[in-house]
Amino acid sequence: MQLTNSPVTRTPPTSSNGRRSPLPGETVVAVQDLEVVLGSTTALTGATTTIHQGEAVALMGANGSGKSTMLRAILNLVPHRGRVELFGTPHHKFRDWHRIGFVPQHSDPALQRATVREVVSTGRLARRRAFAMVSRSERRLVGELIDLVGLTGRERWEMSELSGGQQQRARIARALATEPDFLVLDEPLVGLDLSSQRRLAHLLRRLKGEGLAMLVVLHELGPLGPLMDRAIVLDHGHLVHDGEVPNRDDRAAQLATGEVSIHAECKEHIHSHDHHHEHDTEEVETGTGPGLVDNPWIGERR
Repeated sequence: MQLTNSPVTRTPPTSSNGRRSPLPGETVVAVQDLEVVLGSTTALTGATTTIHQGEAVALMGANGSGKSTMLRAILNLVPHRGRVELFGTPHHKFRDWHRIGFVPQHSDPALQRATVREVVSTGRLARRRAFAMVSRSERRLVGELIDLVGLTGRERWEMSELSGGQQQRARIARALATEPDFLVLDEPLVGLDLSSQRRLAHLLRRLKGEGLAMLVVLHELGPLGPLMDRAIVLDHGHLVHDGEVPNRDDRAAQLATGEVSIHAECKEHIHSHDHHHEHDTEEVETGTGPGLVDNPWIGERR
């Protein structure tokens, strides 16, 4: 898939800070001009990016920036416009959903009475033929995954009996049960104490070392920062950074945490122009005068 040029500056990640550069290989996700309209609101517009095999990408932005919307569009969970390819296959033709493991931010309330083993076992449904019995190898795999995420001895515990961090690890084990090539996590650090965050970082580091591609929605990097090869930053539904993981004082980092907003700055710029040209009221009201500026981040959304 050939992607068109984007107004976003894209810089190749380096390994000077210890992060491994992306592995060459298959394109896992290719997105071009992605747009999501929810009701009368454009939640995401013009997003273009790619994710490759073995690459860990942080999807960042302030609350309401469009992070989860973009993730759900990539997974074909919300209506959208634009082009999305998964493993080189367009959305409408893609059938190998078992190649993608999705870890939602919250547990399904319907699973709170299910045991850890039962929850992890549901991840095998995408791989199993209809009405097929659970095989010995599947039971062994589920046990190995429970051990991998550090829940050995809690197989028979109900999800409601686990801590937030333990529930998160059980959801990751369920996602891994599909034997995915691409792991997607929505705000995995929310509600976790620092110790649980570090355990999660250790687990994801091991998975990344095995070549698993990852897209991780984050508000702040926390202990997952060293794992990320690249960061995508959204601001009010616009992709404004795609490249190096931002340092704390970078403008991209300020956009990611909501300290600054290109959208808000543009609105302030328009307001100052409006005030300066109050005597041109007629021109401003018609939308043709100097009170409106030609800027890609403002104006009427499609």
